[in-house]
Amino acid sequence: MPAIETTPVLSGTHIRLRPMTVSDVPRLFAQFSDPKVMRYWSRTPLMRMEDARELFEEIDRGVRAGQFLQWTIAMCSDDLMIGSCALFAQNAAHHRAEIGFALSSAHWGHGYAQEAVRLALDHAFGTLELHRIEADVDPHNAASLRLLERLGFVREGLLRERWHVGGEIQDSAIYALLARDYAAASTKAVSATPTAGA
Repeated sequence: MPAIETTPVLSGTHIRLRPMTVSDVPRLFAQFSDPKVMRYWSRTPLMRMEDARELFEEIDRGVRAGQFLQWTIAMCSDDLMIGSCALFAQNAAHHRAEIGFALSSAHWGHGYAQEAVRLALDHAFGTLELHRIEADVDPHNAASLRLLERLGFVREGLLRERWHVGGEIQDSAIYALLARDYAAASTKAVSATPTAGA
């Protein structure tokens, strides 16, 4: 399995995944200080711009050390950050990793998160040759659950009272997607696409 060395740019129809840069810090703060975005996250909302700078520096150190891949979700039209997506907890011996994603609430409902996750999955199962991608989701986060299920993720279990965030105790719904299932679903989607003139 190829090692994580650099964060590649992955381009889609409406958005692209690119490396996070220091210029993204104000939008990183806007995203992770929004209570609506952070409602189902594993940490409380950021309170200060300095918190966002520290988060960026933490992310940057991890990326440079090859610990994970962290992308900014940016619009193709202006390259401005609208969210983030990561592949982390990569286990080389077992060819698996976890995926996480968040989108600024102003951009919900347009399919951008699904497009971003699909780009990350294409990279994970293609270039990185991973076998399994996992996702840890709050069971009440209906939008994220629907997104994962549309992409073929299967719910495999529930970890009770796993997170303590902002005075609340949250469960974790564990979802996973296998490379062969993703490939089969992608093939089926392509074969179902009408040909020109059909």
